[in-house]
Amino acid sequence: MALNDIKIKNSKPQSKPYKISDGDGLSLLVNPNGSKWWRFRYTVNGKEKGISFGVYPDVSLQSAREKRAKARVLVASGVDPSAARQAVKDEVTNTFESVALQWYGKISHTWGLGHAKVIKRLLEKDIFPVIGKKSISKIVPGDVLEALRKIESRGAVVTAKRACRVCSQIFRYSITLGFSTIDPSYTLKDVLRKTKTEHFPALTDTKDVTVLLRAIDAYQGTFVVKSALQIAPLFFVRPGELRHAEWTEVDFEAAIWSIPAEKMKMRMPHIVPLSRQAFEILKSLHALTGNGRYIFPSARGIDKPMSNSSFFVAFKSMGFDGTMSPHGFRAIARTLLDEILQFPYHLIEHQLAHAVRDPNGRAYNRTSHLAERAKMMQVWADYLDGLKAGAKVIPLKRAGATV
Repeated sequence: MALNDIKIKNSKPQSKPYKISDGDGLSLLVNPNGSKWWRFRYTVNGKEKGISFGVYPDVSLQSAREKRAKARVLVASGVDPSAARQAVKDEVTNTFESVALQWYGKISHTWGLGHAKVIKRLLEKDIFPVIGKKSISKIVPGDVLEALRKIESRGAVVTAKRACRVCSQIFRYSITLGFSTIDPSYTLKDVLRKTKTEHFPALTDTKDVTVLLRAIDAYQGTFVVKSALQIAPLFFVRPGELRHAEWTEVDFEAAIWSIPAEKMKMRMPHIVPLSRQAFEILKSLHALTGNGRYIFPSARGIDKPMSNSSFFVAFKSMGFDGTMSPHGFRAIARTLLDEILQFPYHLIEHQLAHAVRDPNGRAYNRTSHLAERAKMMQVWADYLDGLKAGAKVIPLKRAGATV
């Protein structure tokens, strides 16, 4: 017999749950605590299943019957109402933003701090405002392209390409979790604006390098920035690695700076031997910033590293705007160590923290050829001093060639 509101209201809780039927699979489950739940039983693909429609009186008898009617239509079409409900729920909860943040949480710990911040800002500023609230399974190429075109419209062509790569990684992560089935960004790389290959500005002529080194020594900015500029050509590490250097990583007794893997682009720990000149600069700087975390702290607070813009502001003030970048010290070292000082290629590349393998194809570890690299770093520092002093430097005869 069909239910009515009077019969439902008169149903009293008992010691055990019991059901009162409304027919066609719909019933009301009365629990010992007095709660009353709508239940719908159905059979799909030969299996008996059930689904809840909510609690009475929040869900009225009329609403429960309407839900039953819709569910019966699905069952008649061979669709599982429970699975259909979950699919709708997934569309609401598995938005691009929620999946992207889950992906970011899984992978960002493998990146350097600077890169992690860049990707987070890229997502929050450029991607989430356009497709963040969309169900990731419903996003089509046009949706992603809309976000990328907005980035291109402000002239950030390289950023647009990076955003496309990041979106692709997120979509592929979504596919592995079963939230979506395709990567709609895959076909977009060919429709984005082309970029010209640009290299970091660097000076490789010894006359220009000499002018730069002398300008650095005469720099009138803060002592921290000047020290960073003086030590950058001695270390020739990546700018982010230098800016995030911490005092706990420096061993003055062993005369080395040990950079942990999480700060390195290749995710491998790296050792930078300290030349006498580098040692002296760090010792002088330690008197000023040694009580803090960072060797080169920000002017805005010792709890933050010096910003990358500090280098560019300094270069501009010294007259090297557009002709030199903090990354350019790496190109200078690679060129002059090879062409002028004639050190073995593998020593140079290893000190640059590039992927270098031994004759058996095995990757060198961070201590490989450390003694030879320490000698090279001292020769390099002395060579730079010679340039500043105006000395004529004669190329070495394959220094360290026996390594």
